[in-house]
Amino acid sequence: MKNLFNGEMYKYLEHEADMGIVGIGNSLEEAFQEGAKAMFNLMAEIEKVEPKTLVKIFCSAKNVENLFVEFLNELLAKRDLENMLFSKFDVNIIKTMGHFELLGKAYGELLNNEKHGLKTEVKAATYYGLKIEKKDEKYYAQCVLDI
Repeated sequence: MKNLFNGEMYKYLEHEADMGIVGIGNSLEEAFQEGAKAMFNLMAEIEKVEPKTLVKIFCSAKNVENLFVEFLNELLAKRDLENMLFSKFDVNIIKTMGHFELLGKAYGELLNNEKHGLKTEVKAATYYGLKIEKKDEKYYAQCVLDI
């Protein structure tokens, strides 16, 4: 499913009071990036969020599934600590000594209620519905967000 934002690919899954997201990409990193876009597009109109400021992201986990949740929650923490919204993401995932590390960058700007068309508050990424898979040459990163 094509998103209207720069032709990127992600989709939403219905889940009771929460919302599921799926990031779709040609690589695992791209699927993570698309998942982050899906999450921030739930919160605001990310096409209005200019990638003015860079914030570094680091997280690690025992597997790539958990790494996806850690990545999204790290972005939410940066959102709260820096009072920012993000619209562009660069992710590098490496496997080291039995665990995975994500070194990334999030680009955005200070939150502006009027400019960014705030929508839904996302509290956290959860492990519910968590799945990472490769199918038909595409990678899929999926989880449910607590909204």
